[in-house]
Amino acid sequence: MNDKICGYYLDEQQQAIVLDNSKYLLVVAGAGSGKTLTILGKINYLIKYKQLLSEEILCISFTKASSDSLKQKIKNEFNIDMPVYTFHKLSLKILQLGKINYHIADPNLLDMIVDNFFRIDILNSNYHMQLILLYFKKITVGNIRENYLKFLEENQDNIKILKRLTITFIHLFKCNNNTLQDFSKFLMSSKRKILNFNYRKEKILLTIFLNIYLLYETYLNNNQELDFDDMISKATYYVQENELNFHYKYIIIDEYQDTSMVRFLLIKEILNKTNANLMVVGDDFQSIYRFTGCDLAMFINFKEYFNNSKILKIENTYRNSQELIKVAGNFVMKNKAQINKQLKSFKTNPKPIKLVYYKEPKQTFSKILLNIFQETGKPIMVLGRNNNDIFNYINENWSFNDWKLIYKYNKSVQAYFLTTHKSKGLEEENVIIINLCDDVLGFPSKLKDDKILRYVSNNNEKFLFSEERRLFYVALTRTKNCVYLLAPLKKSSNFIKELIRDYFDYIEVINVN
Repeated sequence: MNDKICGYYLDEQQQAIVLDNSKYLLVVAGAGSGKTLTILGKINYLIKYKQLLSEEILCISFTKASSDSLKQKIKNEFNIDMPVYTFHKLSLKILQLGKINYHIADPNLLDMIVDNFFRIDILNSNYHMQLILLYFKKITVGNIRENYLKFLEENQDNIKILKRLTITFIHLFKCNNNTLQDFSKFLMSSKRKILNFNYRKEKILLTIFLNIYLLYETYLNNNQELDFDDMISKATYYVQENELNFHYKYIIIDEYQDTSMVRFLLIKEILNKTNANLMVVGDDFQSIYRFTGCDLAMFINFKEYFNNSKILKIENTYRNSQELIKVAGNFVMKNKAQINKQLKSFKTNPKPIKLVYYKEPKQTFSKILLNIFQETGKPIMVLGRNNNDIFNYINENWSFNDWKLIYKYNKSVQAYFLTTHKSKGLEEENVIIINLCDDVLGFPSKLKDDKILRYVSNNNEKFLFSEERRLFYVALTRTKNCVYLLAPLKKSSNFIKELIRDYFDYIEVINVN
């Protein structure tokens, strides 16, 4: 096969993947290596040379934006209206086939129930108010309700952290296919070490989580609603118990490094019913969604989940320079649990990393952004660690609306801000990374997972900042030219210090003050 795809011939590794007939194939694709091109090549090969019908190919991506994008590319390239599903859209299709009545729950429902619990519901239970006060080591004298309301008023930040932990625990609990019986196991485990206060705190937390989980599930059941994890689980059960009119012969899944247990179980059941071949594509270097239940072990240990499977790699990258690939690849591979890749590029840029120290962030940010745009005239991607990072860097000359940065004195300046999580799959000529501060909410973030999450998360990574390191790798590799790192002159982040120590030959220090 020597067909052009989107105007390009596939390289040797991409061709090998397209022509491979393995029952189960894992494609490890580096950043900017043309994985979408390879997926399109595979679809072309299956339809044109293997005589498959488009409806015999099940194609899945992880977000609506990525699935819509792939669907449009298939339409443009092959003039085929082929559906590309998210896992949730696929689950809804299965539930519709089974004529299962349901309503989709508000995505913010769990957040609302958690918030109501701490503000309203808990006021009807002295027991639960006492638990919260005990968890925070507050000795109560007198009226428990008054003590709790006073604590609530004076400790908003602590309560916010507890709310976030509750939401994370319940979400991970569900997407890892746990059941109510598992709560009993967790509680029994904590009771065995009740004399240790840390485990006493765990029992308190588990009790709180259980009560909120029951409130959440009761609401869903009473209103005949399903959340996203319920949709996948219920669809999996339906596939398992019924004969489906699926004629899939090939399944393709993009961004497989972001899979979770409930998603895996659904695909496993569809494979059992159809005997289809499977190709999954992804990059463990870009696994950055563990907090949503994604389990990197399913990617790294693919052969343990699928017997007689094969692993192939795409190692030529067409976005970044060889110098940037070397820095970013060595940086992320400090965590030896990652799959080793020898990424290569024909592009060169002796110093692709531009380090900009600042004393005053807003003035420096404005200068560097305007300088880049004046030199290139091209859009600039600005990346941060957190949603609100940008507000520490824009002064009165800038406004921020719908992710766009608008310069008061020149509306033609094209720049936009995203969190690094939202930037995955995107690229620009030049990229600016902000918030590279040595701070709890800096980059890397120093917020640690509470140990209680070990009950519901399969994270066995011991390497410090392992996920933050992958997140920084994603940020570094969005650029086709240069990446600008903005860091405070004092208290720059650990990642900046590491880059200076280990890769200074590839860094240009810029002074714009």
